[in-house]
Amino acid sequence: MANFDPKLPYNALPDLPPHADIESKAILKKCILARAALAELKQAGELIPNQNVLINTIPLREAQGSSQIENIITTTDRLYEFAATESQAMDANTKEAFRYRTALYQGYKDAHRHPISTRTAVQVCRTIKGVEMEIRATPGTALRNDATGDIIYTPPEGQDRLHNQLGNWERFIHNETEVDPLIRMAIAHYQFEAIHPFTDGNGRTGRILNILYLIGEGLLEIPVLYLSRHIIENKDDYYRLLMEVTAKNNWEEWIIYMLSAIEETAKWTTNKIRGVRNLMGSANEFVHQAAPGVFRQELVELTFVQPYCRISDLVDAGIAERRTASKYLKILSDIGYLHPAKIGRDKLFINTRFLALLMDEENDYEFPRPG
Repeated sequence: MANFDPKLPYNALPDLPPHADIESKAILKKCILARAALAELKQAGELIPNQNVLINTIPLREAQGSSQIENIITTTDRLYEFAATESQAMDANTKEAFRYRTALYQGYKDAHRHPISTRTAVQVCRTIKGVEMEIRATPGTALRNDATGDIIYTPPEGQDRLHNQLGNWERFIHNETEVDPLIRMAIAHYQFEAIHPFTDGNGRTGRILNILYLIGEGLLEIPVLYLSRHIIENKDDYYRLLMEVTAKNNWEEWIIYMLSAIEETAKWTTNKIRGVRNLMGSANEFVHQAAPGVFRQELVELTFVQPYCRISDLVDAGIAERRTASKYLKILSDIGYLHPAKIGRDKLFINTRFLALLMDEENDYEFPRPG
């Protein structure tokens, strides 16, 4: 576009809806596939009796992945470990990834009561960053190429302008109901990143807003779409296509990219949830046969909700008093169901097969059959 110069504030960012064909044949075809994959994911999630198994685990992968996109590197294993120990010794990157998980969870709890808005974005960004964040008021924000240091984009400036642009972004999300919600999500995600309303945390805030929007639209029940996985695997295309909307008004490729991300991620997550369901069935059978005296379905479920399980987790869940809880976990480790470990001052019992399922691409984990 003739009026775009990456070194100048892009104050001429066009309002939504875009002046482009956002319902081309190729877009609508991809949209049908993405909707079908998302519907299958929603149905698969409902087959897990205890939804906390998914809520407590898959969003940690999203938190790790979305943070990795911004070069905030931690490991999924560290996140699960610290989720159990609540250690104060976690490193800065892990703390920041944890705050992402917290922001996603808080937003999920709020999604049905409060539609996505500028207020939502501010709250999400504040939680991610762990400090008070407001819409940018000072000039000088510019995005640079990590390798060369060259300025590749300068977002709009002026707090009033940013508030007006965010107001337009909100109205598009909620009022353009003749446009499929998935197409709206793709367009709104570009616009949010182009407005770049905060001094930091815009990418992660925008990716959380995507998931909250799908929940608000009833296309997801719980925040288990691991969308960052696709973006990590196609990171160059993600940034290239964002820039092509700005510089060339290339909306079609961008929208198709985001619809593909939803489709592929939904399929991956559906397969992962099926793997979780099968592993839970295998776990119940194994414990029932190997330790019938302690078998209770809620005990087995807890080791999936808290894969790094503590004695206090059983007490808090009302499964057993402390002494009995300790006995249960020792028996489960003696039969090879859980792996005992000492991390700091915490004695933990780890569901290693479940963690392997969550962190690896394979879904065929199961517990051995006794005898």
